[in-house]
Amino acid sequence: MAKPLLLRSAVELFDIILAGTFPADSQMERYFREHRQMGVRDRGQVAEAVYGALRQRRVLAHLAESDVSHDVLAAWWLTQGLSARALEDGGYRGEARRLAERVRTFDRAQFPAAVRANLPDWLYEKLCAQFGEGETLQLADALNRAAPVDLRVNTHKVERDAVQAQLAKEGIDTVPTPYSPIGLRRDNRAPLFNTRCFKNGGFEVQDEGSQLISYLLEPRRHEMVVDFCAGAGGKALHIGALMDNSGTVYAFDVSAKRLERLKPRLRRAGLDNLRSVAISHERDDRVRRLDGKIDRVLVDAPCSGTGTLRRNPDIKWRTLDLDALTKQQHAILTAASTLLKPGGRALYVTCSLLREENEAVVERFLGEHPEFHIVPASTILERRHIALENPTDALRLLPHRHGTDGFYAMVLERR
Repeated sequence: MAKPLLLRSAVELFDIILAGTFPADSQMERYFREHRQMGVRDRGQVAEAVYGALRQRRVLAHLAESDVSHDVLAAWWLTQGLSARALEDGGYRGEARRLAERVRTFDRAQFPAAVRANLPDWLYEKLCAQFGEGETLQLADALNRAAPVDLRVNTHKVERDAVQAQLAKEGIDTVPTPYSPIGLRRDNRAPLFNTRCFKNGGFEVQDEGSQLISYLLEPRRHEMVVDFCAGAGGKALHIGALMDNSGTVYAFDVSAKRLERLKPRLRRAGLDNLRSVAISHERDDRVRRLDGKIDRVLVDAPCSGTGTLRRNPDIKWRTLDLDALTKQQHAILTAASTLLKPGGRALYVTCSLLREENEAVVERFLGEHPEFHIVPASTILERRHIALENPTDALRLLPHRHGTDGFYAMVLERR
């Protein structure tokens, strides 16, 4: 039942997330720290309601005939089986019975297509232009579902079968991921960070699609590799393990705070071949001193994040300056390319679904840099024994086709 505290809290948190600039999960974590009087069950109910309302906001607003957060959350609770009476007892002051009747009788097929997709008009139109209406609705349906929990086994320490067995002993069942040879998947979102296996560095939580990116880079032992936009270092950790803790992996990022989160992860992973470097911009002197010295560079570019809507549904409701993003992506890829030796490789990656951030950025870069050519992703994946349906020159992962987050990746080699 939606107790008064829970309804008020859900509405308050929903508004905070939509008004803020930080990801929903970080704002939610901060909110719960500031409201310690809420129990674990209450926090879980509020989080479920807020994420559900963020995913289904357009349909819920259409049902409520209002985009007011209080009405949107009420509509969500009604779609989950709550009665109008219970909603009124829980503190809702709108027309609960009228709303309940609309929820009971609504026909989603009669809604406008963008509403059915729970997408803003601009994003729906762009996706339709790329994929067609039928596939866009399939894609939207996948994006509006909660993502599973994927684990990347730390093969520097242990093999996948051993981690799966250890987790099973701790009461956590997993299955191997279909594409990543070191991935495990769990549908239940029960906490994993208190397990002995995690504390001993046996795995990290990482989407299967993200795991495939590091394989596409093909780092080798004793090489010098740069992760240009490393963030908290998930891909850098995988790269370091693939290099068997040899060579050097430079983890660059403009946020020293994000890089700080890499330190405890490094200790757990047992790796000492990573060097975190906070930079001020893509042409920082700490970047330029490596010009012409690097074997491989990963450019996991800042992007719209539209491929991660399963995990970050708030993204689709934010204002997006796509032109500014693509300019930044081009500048970062251009700067990163200067680090490479002849024969070196750049891997351009986004978790965006949009052509403007993907193919268009690569096409512009290749037009300006004839010394680079494409290495087909299909060739690399076959060499790595990764069986992915219909791969092309680029790696394109989509939630409704592959069960991963949405990713685009292109390998560019310097002649």
